[in-house]
Order: sequence, then C-alpha cells, then structure tokens
Amino acid sequence: MQRYETDIISWANEQAAFIRSGRFDLLDLEHIADEIEDVGKSEQRELESRMAILVAHLIKWQFQPSHRGVSWEVTIKTQRKNIARRLQKTPSLKSIISNDDFWLEIWDDAIDIATKETGMSGFPESCPWEYTQIINSEFWPD
Repeated sequence: MQRYETDIISWANEQAAFIRSGRFDLLDLEHIADEIEDVGKSEQRELESRMAILVAHLIKWQFQPSHRGVSWEVTIKTQRKNIARRLQKTPSLKSIISNDDFWLEIWDDAIDIATKETGMSGFPESCPWEYTQIINSEFWPD
C-alpha cells in the first residue's frame, strides 16, 4: 500500500483503484475524508482569490484613472466571468458571499494587492461597493 505522506498522487490513484474494484477494506478512510474536505476548501480559496483580484482591480480603476488600460479591463472582465462560472458550478459557495467576514477578508486582501501594485495608500477602510455591483459587467467605479 502507498503511504499518504510519501506520495499523495500514487496514494490517490491506489485509493481510486480500491474503490473501483470494491476493495473497501483497503481504503484509507481518514485521509480520504481529509482530502474530500480539502476539495471544498480549495474551491473556497479559489473564489476568495478571484474576488480579491477583482476588487483590487476595481480599486485601482477608481483610484488610478490615469493608469486605466486594456490589461486592467481584461482582468476585471475575466475575474467576473470566472467568479460567475465558479458560483454556477459550485452553488454552495453562494452562502459564503453573504458572510460579512468573507468581505472583510476580501477587502483586506484587495487593499494589500492594490497597495503593492500602485504604491498608494489611504484607501477606504471598508468596501464601498455592494456585491451586486462588483460582479456586474456594467459597473466601472469612477
């Protein structure tokens, strides 16, 4: 049997083979459960990352109008599209969006990104936009 700690890919393939062959007695249930939980966490992290990048670019769009360009526009459109796709494929993520702590973390991450990329400071302490604005393809802050 492959060890989970030494080669997770080989271990995962082995576990899948055990399931397909009906060898449930050989399954490493504890680590399988951990990996299943990690899939959910990974999906949440991806949503958080995409949302922080989107919000950071909206911040830059609003506070650095002289630097607006195709690159920022493409990033904003791409993140909006990918966030919508992620929420469609994983509807349970929608409950996270209504969580105030989620938005506090997203805003903090977005401010960090915008600060590093612009060298600016003094951004608002909280997000000035509603979620519906952030994901709306027609919304461009001025």
